[in-house]
Amino acid sequence: MRILLTGSTGFIGQTLHAALTQAGHTVYGGISPRQSPRNALQVPMDFAHDTVPTFWLPRLEGIDAVVNAVGVLRDSRTRPIAAVHRDTPVALFEACAQAGVQRVVQISALGIDGSATQYASTKRAAEDRLWALAAQHKLQPTILRPSVVFGRGGDSSALFMNLARLPAVLLPGPVLDARVQPVSVHDLAAAVVALLGAAPQTAGMVECVGPESLTMGQFIASLRQQLGYGPAWVLRMPPWLTRVSARLGDAVPASPWCSETLAMLGTDNVGNPADLADLLGRTATHYRQLVAAAWR
Repeated sequence: MRILLTGSTGFIGQTLHAALTQAGHTVYGGISPRQSPRNALQVPMDFAHDTVPTFWLPRLEGIDAVVNAVGVLRDSRTRPIAAVHRDTPVALFEACAQAGVQRVVQISALGIDGSATQYASTKRAAEDRLWALAAQHKLQPTILRPSVVFGRGGDSSALFMNLARLPAVLLPGPVLDARVQPVSVHDLAAAVVALLGAAPQTAGMVECVGPESLTMGQFIASLRQQLGYGPAWVLRMPPWLTRVSARLGDAVPASPWCSETLAMLGTDNVGNPADLADLLGRTATHYRQLVAAAWR
């Protein structure tokens, strides 16, 4: 297939690009408009401004499927979250419907239902438009909702690994207690390959989670054990300090830590592991094997 992959230079996008190419597909990878394409398979696209379908129609000529893997953690002037998560993906989906490109895979996120964060509301808006186009029989979308995605090259994964190496860890209570179901980035990529190959009939929403859930504190402890270290001191940040640190992060646009991050990381992020296992034809990587399987 000829696949248009947005966000191809990001953490998840790079892994998707490699997996889809290895599976024999021709992948047209989206790159920043500030980059110069190195070949005809690199396509400049601006998710901050390409918010109408006419921007996308020329890029869809000859394309069989679209995979959207673009995402940002928080709002910024250069990458406004409303445009990146909602307006531009909706324009892309509308263009797919007009161009007859029915197969669309959207990389979304688990835990966005019921959340009032900008991250969640903008992701939901893109999903809602996909469902509406599917109801009109214009698209055949699959939405993948992963829990915490782990792998080398991911900012959050690098943070977890750095924390795991420390002899003592100080974290907010809500983050320590929140339950997650980490998934290997390679399993997520394998799911996309299956959707566009062995299981092209799959449509709807798929929860992409590992086989077992645990608290974030336990996850960091497991990573530490996988690295060969003994138990660490785990300290719980007082609630008042948690709130102050998040508000300080709100004032620093470049900081990944802010009130929205606290709200997202302090919420359970778990799902049904059978969905991903059925798609992969095997059990997903267990969190106890993530360092060996995904930190490479």
